[in-house]
Amino acid sequence: MTSGTYRTIRTAVVITALVAGAGCATGSDGGSGAAGTPVPVPGSSRDALATPSASPGRAGPSGPVGVPPRPGEVGRIPRPGDGLPPVISSIPTRRKVVFLTIDDGWEQDPGFLAQVRDRRIPVTAFVTRDAVEGRGAADPAARGGRFPGTGDWGYVRDLRDAGATIENHTLTHPNLPLLGYRGQRAEICGASRSIRRHTGTVPTLFRPPFGNHDTVTRRAAKACGIDALLLWTATVQPGGKIAYQVPDKRLRPGDVLLLHFRPNLARDFATLVAKIERRGFELGDLHAYLRAALRRTGHTDAGR
Repeated sequence: MTSGTYRTIRTAVVITALVAGAGCATGSDGGSGAAGTPVPVPGSSRDALATPSASPGRAGPSGPVGVPPRPGEVGRIPRPGDGLPPVISSIPTRRKVVFLTIDDGWEQDPGFLAQVRDRRIPVTAFVTRDAVEGRGAADPAARGGRFPGTGDWGYVRDLRDAGATIENHTLTHPNLPLLGYRGQRAEICGASRSIRRHTGTVPTLFRPPFGNHDTVTRRAAKACGIDALLLWTATVQPGGKIAYQVPDKRLRPGDVLLLHFRPNLARDFATLVAKIERRGFELGDLHAYLRAALRRTGHTDAGR
């Protein structure tokens, strides 16, 4: 599909996708999960650039994107003694709040975008340049999808304008520990430059492909301006099913959920959000919670 075709059909498909997604049945949970992503340093000069900005001339939706932490709610995540970015899988809180993240970028589904925009659903997108631009071999899981990667960053900018935060998932999605320092730095820094060039935002979080990382990865990430590596506690499978990494197979306060840009994303996303809400959980502002968790004594948090 060309980028021009995507723009032409996007508006017409949005409503249909939303209606179809809202009517889907919820799947049962099961399975096992994996890892993931980083954060803005409180008070960093990058905070302003990382803030989703509205497109000129577009009337944006009102209301907050995700619930913020309450005073004193979030436990502290200690900063590593080696001075490198921490690796975080969940947020230390007892509040029934979870965080939605999505990786890659192969599938550009207007229905998903509409849900994020119209319902003000907080999402952090970890994009891979090759997936967004449709470079190289296509992701096998994305074949047969209705809205594959189009080679156009317009969809990512639309997500940014809808309130999503755009973060780093490398250029080509390699197994980073096999590359060495120079190779890892090229992948991470190159992705940050690409995201900044196309969206105007500077990534401060990083999710290593497959969750694989080592100390060299953290060194390279720091050199590229990354403040934290963010992993995950559960993955979302087709049909909106949650694959947990804990024996009791249930959501826990502070969980970070990992989705992918895949076929039927709008339908599965609607099912997932409905399931989370039925279980009494709220959807949190990931960056606000990370700032609170990584707070430094005597340092005042700034807005995103």
